Amino acid sequence: MATQERAIRTRMAILEAAGAVFDEFGYSSTTLTMVLERAEVTKGALYFHFQSKEALAQAVLDEQVQLGTVPPQASKLQEVIDITFAVAHRLLDNALLRGSVRLTVDQGAPPGVDHSGPFRQWPVHLVSLMEEARAQGELLPSVRPQDTVELLVGAFAGIQLMSRALTNREDLGRRISILWGHILPSIAVPGLMPSIDTAPDRGVRVTEAIMAA
Repeated sequence: MATQERAIRTRMAILEAAGAVFDEFGYSSTTLTMVLERAEVTKGALYFHFQSKEALAQAVLDEQVQLGTVPPQASKLQEVIDITFAVAHRLLDNALLRGSVRLTVDQGAPPGVDHSGPFRQWPVHLVSLMEEARAQGELLPSVRPQDTVELLVGAFAGIQLMSRALTNREDLGRRISILWGHILPSIAVPGLMPSIDTAPDRGVRVTEAIMAA
């Protein structure tokens, strides 16, 4: 059991180091030596978990969706909103998430790295919540969850890139709040609107609730 726990910790240390390096330098300029130095592990430890840079990049990408976990909400639309704000807030200091997002939009990744994965995985996760929201009567009859979620994921990707370029994502919470201010009136039933929280600091409060729990 102790050996297994050490292996899990080592793997996570490698992933976090890789996320930081991929975020800073991009896929093409990152080397396994750079990751080794950042993670402070042996070459043998790295190759035990990841056989190549491609495999390591894929593992970083595959962590992205679970890094958006938030507490369940009675309103499933609020839960979808909370995910966007939590991811936005975590992008400020979570190296693994930052690296995963950088790889998602990095066109320099080779064919062996499926950097499009998160663009498919996020909709699968979010559509199920949107379907629950529709079943609870939270959405307007005209809303198609798949279309709405794909629009949301694409908009978030572009907004975080813009925020990173302009302010190193310091204003990302405000930009996500503005995004929801435009999207919500077109998808939510009017009676739900007053109870939905899309304030710029929503991500901070959601993250604090997770830490407190």
